[in-house]
Amino acid sequence: MASHSDYVEYVVEQLRGAGSVRARKMFGEYGLFCDGTFFAVICDDQLFIKITPQGEAAFPDLPKAPSHEGASDSFVIEDVDDPTMAVELTRITCEALRKAASQKRRK
Repeated sequence: MASHSDYVEYVVEQLRGAGSVRARKMFGEYGLFCDGTFFAVICDDQLFIKITPQGEAAFPDLPKAPSHEGASDSFVIEDVDDPTMAVELTRITCEALRKAASQKRRK
């Protein structure tokens, strides 16, 4: 079952406190980008945010699952109605991903 565009728009709106968040249709579902950094997917109307060591340290009890068969685990965000935690996790994740990418480019 594909995600509904109204759910995707709602999630993007809820995460706006983390930066400039946009969605892009990818592989029949949606990829999410914050300030140009790919950090999450929405599959079957469920938000999955990439796992980083920094994200795990900040939110060790978040559930994890793959977004689709064959995928690595991601954080499963079960409640996007109260965006406080998801916004903070998005900030932490994107900062960690940008830092890792920057370090790879220096090598």
